Amino acid sequence: MKDSFGREINYLRISITDRCNLRCRYCMPQGIHQVPMHEILTYEEILEIAEAAASLGITKIKVTGGEPLVRLGCAHLVAQLKEIPGIEQVTMTTNGILLKQNLTALKEAGIDAINVSLDTLNPEVFQRITGSERLQDVIDGIEASVSAGIRTKVNTVLQTGVNDDEWKDLIRLAKDLPIDVRFIEMMPIGYGKKYPPVSNEDLKRQIEAEFGRAEEDHSIHGNGPAEYIHLPCYAGSIGFIGAIHGKFCSSCDRIRLTSRGRLKPCLCYGDTVDLRGILRQKKHHEELLKQAIAEAVSRKPEAHCFEQLNRITEEQEMIEIGG
Repeated sequence: MKDSFGREINYLRISITDRCNLRCRYCMPQGIHQVPMHEILTYEEILEIAEAAASLGITKIKVTGGEPLVRLGCAHLVAQLKEIPGIEQVTMTTNGILLKQNLTALKEAGIDAINVSLDTLNPEVFQRITGSERLQDVIDGIEASVSAGIRTKVNTVLQTGVNDDEWKDLIRLAKDLPIDVRFIEMMPIGYGKKYPPVSNEDLKRQIEAEFGRAEEDHSIHGNGPAEYIHLPCYAGSIGFIGAIHGKFCSSCDRIRLTSRGRLKPCLCYGDTVDLRGILRQKKHHEELLKQAIAEAVSRKPEAHCFEQLNRITEEQEMIEIGG
């Protein structure tokens, strides 16, 4: 399935809930409104959308939230997504709080990879960022995922004056564990607009000043747009996703489904296509669903405009869109 710029669109990110058990200040701080459950897609509706998307050429699915593991039956959904003809890979992004206790079920479901969001290894800073004291649960979940043989990554967002001095400690997670530690520039979406991004270009220079010139790593690490380097004697690699300072739109292969059933061609813009309305109002909606998905792909813009804040039209919070 190609968009109007000739890009192959084969990757669908599905948010299965807007709920989360953390309150990260740049994503879902205290007091943010949560939508009623009847507005959230049912698992049956998610599967119907995934089947329609697969018939059009989607081969990879990322399960996200909110925090996907707070929704009961998440692992079973993964297993059902894996059974859809044409779906080659199902992965997940999680905050890691509930990962260890769900790992056996996820492994049995056939999960292909897990990304864990972790911005700090300092308990006090973790509390400041997330409103929680459960840092050790996240670390235990990462270690358990690696031990289970699941491809594991750590996603980190650096914030000026909060955790931007912790990159050395975070990088060292990849020294002994075969995980990728990826630094993602702060997305100027919702509450994220309040926090200026830490430039990955500046971070790379700091890393090379500390460790010497790093080797570029061109091996395939997954579906994301990250650029990777490898440090000598490290088991894992270090990745960089420069949403602001490193535009990667020319190779973008994804669309996003929100928990309320709206399909987003691009994270930067408010444009969506309503799939939930089709599912809940039409009895014979298989073809209409396919047409709507194809329409969303055709409306995918050539590039985002994160570097020009006044042109961003997305007004929802990140928790409403999906990670």
